[in-house]
Amino acid sequence: MSRVANMPVHLPSGVTATISAGNIVVKGPKGTLQKKVNNAVDIASKDNTLTFSMRIQSKRGVDALAGTMRAVVSKMVIGVTEGFSKKLELVGVGYRAQTQGNKLNLTLGFSHPVVFDIPAGISIETPSQTEVIVNGMDCELLGQVAAKIRAYRPPEPYKGKGVKYSNERIVMKETKKK
Repeated sequence: MSRVANMPVHLPSGVTATISAGNIVVKGPKGTLQKKVNNAVDIASKDNTLTFSMRIQSKRGVDALAGTMRAVVSKMVIGVTEGFSKKLELVGVGYRAQTQGNKLNLTLGFSHPVVFDIPAGISIETPSQTEVIVNGMDCELLGQVAAKIRAYRPPEPYKGKGVKYSNERIVMKETKKK
């Protein structure tokens, strides 16, 4: 069995998990998250603790599914209690970001400004013109939104200009020699 699936997920006070018909719903102080559960994974709830096991013992890779489902549910519990955050930095002359309502306006050196529609469940802050902080309770959606913003102008390896994660290290290349 998967080592990750062997660890139970403890539900803090104020968090409830409901398992029904192939879905798991986690409710907490920040909101509600819902995911579909693979039918090969069995989730048992007992005394504010969720345990994960395999329903089918013979199939290959099912234990990995149990571990994956445990990790997803653990992220859901953290999301409804604390939430997640990613910080992006804009590096380059004239690169700016500004939020207006449910849109993020980016000036990234193109001939036109880039307008990004903020999806429901995500909030974006711009404490300065070169910082973008993406907040949300769904870790998967938050990572996807941050990756989409970064994809508009990924950091290039010669000068390091572009949109990068705050903890990202860019390996710089040496310029071409004659």
